Amino acid sequence: MITTDRPVRVRFAPSPTGYLHVGGARTAIYNYFFAKAMGGTFYLRIEDTDRKRYNEVALHDLIRDLKWLGLQWDEGPEVGGSVGPYFQSERLDIYAREVQKLLESGHAYYCFCTEERLDEVRKAQEVSGQAVTGYDRRCRDISLTEAESRIVAGEKAVVRFKVPLDGITTFEDKIRGPIEYQNALLDDLVILKRDKYPTYHLASVVDDHYMQTSHVLRGDEWISSTPKHVLLYGAFGWEAPIFCHLPVILAAGGGKLSKRKGAASVGDFRDLGYLPETMVNFLALLGWNPGDDREIMSLEETIGAFSLERITPKAAAFDEKKLEWMNGQHIHHKDPEWLATYMRAELPEILAGSGVDVASIPQTQLVVIANLLKTRVHFLKELAPMSKYFFVAPSIYDEKAKTKAWGEGSRAITTAIRSHLKTLDSFDAKSIEQGFLEVGTTLDLKLGNLVHPIRLAVSGVAGGPGLFELLEVVGQAEVLRRLEVAEPLMS
Repeated sequence: MITTDRPVRVRFAPSPTGYLHVGGARTAIYNYFFAKAMGGTFYLRIEDTDRKRYNEVALHDLIRDLKWLGLQWDEGPEVGGSVGPYFQSERLDIYAREVQKLLESGHAYYCFCTEERLDEVRKAQEVSGQAVTGYDRRCRDISLTEAESRIVAGEKAVVRFKVPLDGITTFEDKIRGPIEYQNALLDDLVILKRDKYPTYHLASVVDDHYMQTSHVLRGDEWISSTPKHVLLYGAFGWEAPIFCHLPVILAAGGGKLSKRKGAASVGDFRDLGYLPETMVNFLALLGWNPGDDREIMSLEETIGAFSLERITPKAAAFDEKKLEWMNGQHIHHKDPEWLATYMRAELPEILAGSGVDVASIPQTQLVVIANLLKTRVHFLKELAPMSKYFFVAPSIYDEKAKTKAWGEGSRAITTAIRSHLKTLDSFDAKSIEQGFLEVGTTLDLKLGNLVHPIRLAVSGVAGGPGLFELLEVVGQAEVLRRLEVAEPLMS
């Protein structure tokens, strides 16, 4: 069993080169949950050393999307902390100092090989059938004194880490157990580029050490890099963190998750009308389970149940239909007051040209409508359009529904219902239902026979919330007017 006495400190360390992919979001979620469950620290580190691909817009969107998900970091950009800077581009002096240590201890060396030569070496390795490392260690035995002289003379060089030529590097993965690599299959990796920026391998190790990272939770694509990192920790004489490589997320039909296969950025899902709590809940269950059959969970519930031991190494499929269902469930549990406020912001566009003043609609009425509709939608954006018939009488009626609801006898039913509703002193759902029951008894008809023609006449559609509650919200005078308009259209 892997344990550590160090305080739990975990990080999300993205590169601002593109959108926040759902896989990256899940990595952030697991780190956040683990920190909160263990009373630890979750910090954000921006790995921006790839200056060619660095994107300022991507950085802005990344921070926006993390905040939208509710994953507020304890330390990092906009927050600060005691182990900053939290942008790697502001830590170049730290990396240079640590690289110099490796050079002087004999664990690293300057490499003067050009990209053209490395391409030739790689092609020769492919032809010969030997392990393709892309480098033949040509500069490995150049002394530090000679290398420094050549650099002073104007030659350009990278710095490579001197990987042992034989033996095995082993590390323990928290969810996968022991993993080992033959050192002979590892190349002498570049740790400092010609532009004096570190590679991911060096910067990640140095920062995780100085930022006191206790556990590294990251995607399983980094498993092959971990032995290199373990060797770097050993060369520095530092204690390595506990590694936990997360399962890959596959597209629903199998294969790599990508926009081409339907996946999108976190920002795209937000724009489609998904709630942040839905995304967090859904992504958390892609590779982890709470130990029971719960699926709809709040942030607090998930943190309370979270442990690394319940993460599976098996790949998980991204099922967008289940995500949609889950979004509907979270909307169902959403506070109607919040939903009403959301609807108010959307209604001006929906009711444009109708003459309805949205500002004059009482909030209490919107709350009632939101409560009636929330179980019938999968996306927030559906609420306002679905609510239109509460405010505006239908000008057209669903043709398919007319065939069923306005068949023979529907006009007589509507006339009887309209006559009875006129007499009601109290126009509430209970009184309306009682009126329908009395008309049903008089006409010797079941309640279902009465509901369908009236619903279509008042709303213009065949389905919706409870009819009696709907009629109460629309109001007595308006209901009677709509019935009178629709009545001549019936059989």
